[in-house]
Amino acid sequence: MHQIKYYPVGNGDTSQIVLENGKRILVDYRHVKSSEDNKGPEINLAQTLRTELAESKRNYFDVVAFTHGDKDHIENSTEFFWFEWKKEYQSANRIKINELWVPAALIIEDFANDELSQEIVDWRQEARFRLKKGSGIKVFSRPDQLKKFLEDAGLTVESRQHLIVNAGQLVDTFNIDADGVEFFCHSPFMKHVDEGDDLRNGAALVFNVRFKVGVQTYDYFCVGDSDCTVLEDIVAISKLKGNEDRLAWDLYNIPHHCSHHALNPEKGDKMTVPVKGVKELLLKGKEGGYMLCSSDKIEITSAAYEQKMPPHIQAKITYDTYLKAVNGCRFLVTMEESPSAKPAPIVFKIESHGIYLDTAAATSGIAYIASQRTPRAG
Repeated sequence: MHQIKYYPVGNGDTSQIVLENGKRILVDYRHVKSSEDNKGPEINLAQTLRTELAESKRNYFDVVAFTHGDKDHIENSTEFFWFEWKKEYQSANRIKINELWVPAALIIEDFANDELSQEIVDWRQEARFRLKKGSGIKVFSRPDQLKKFLEDAGLTVESRQHLIVNAGQLVDTFNIDADGVEFFCHSPFMKHVDEGDDLRNGAALVFNVRFKVGVQTYDYFCVGDSDCTVLEDIVAISKLKGNEDRLAWDLYNIPHHCSHHALNPEKGDKMTVPVKGVKELLLKGKEGGYMLCSSDKIEITSAAYEQKMPPHIQAKITYDTYLKAVNGCRFLVTMEESPSAKPAPIVFKIESHGIYLDTAAATSGIAYIASQRTPRAG
């Protein structure tokens, strides 16, 4: 059995994959200080993760992946993790990272005016240190600017090619037969970095995560804050390169907290009409599949239709519509599955007979409505 854990929206897009063999992959990290005094709608992420690791008798993650460098994806992470390049960040209680995954944009972006300049600069320095050292990192995409960075450091792209993953490639860190999982990189493309103005959302990590249990396989579309132009590129290139099977999903991670921008630049009045490529992606859902949205509660009110910031009710209506079209199971919102005063993670179990909600994961004392998917042939 494998698990995927989604933490409340106050913890950003933080999620964790726990494999049957015990390996752990953390995707993003946002710890909010107010959670230490139980003053906010967030989990005390630092304490929660330390407790889980201690129970597993480890002080490290096998992989920590930062999809991009926005605040809600890295906040207070420099207080939690062990850094190889900085002695001040090497105390005994810090959590180690066997392999750091970052988009190439994080290494080359200029953070001079960033609101979290020191924190993101520290991660850039850690990524650069590991890349120069030649181990403990995977960098996604190979833009010209990365080549220049390596050459300026007296290195070549060829000497670090084993650490670079391009769109359309599998990450060699995991093997589906040995680990029960494989990560197929959908994005970023080189053009997203070399030609794009947005080196965060537009150049973020997007994966097809394929799980295997016994002879069955299940697909998780793992995406953070990408907009519809990136998703259209993913669909078009996947079809062109013969990787259309990597668009299928049993679990779809709704991008950017249910923003309409992941469907269409125009929000629409009552419903967001998805652009052609995104429509194709949504229709790749498998029977019994789930959609998971990291966001606040999405209520159908007149005010909700007018609000500018996500979640957008027009987008939710669209996702609901397409989930029904593929005979999906449920649309889940992180802040609707447990009381906001004491939020709990949403946890999926992945077993040979399917992906389903873990009813025992509700630490808040309420019961989830469990929906077990229909078994399908391998």
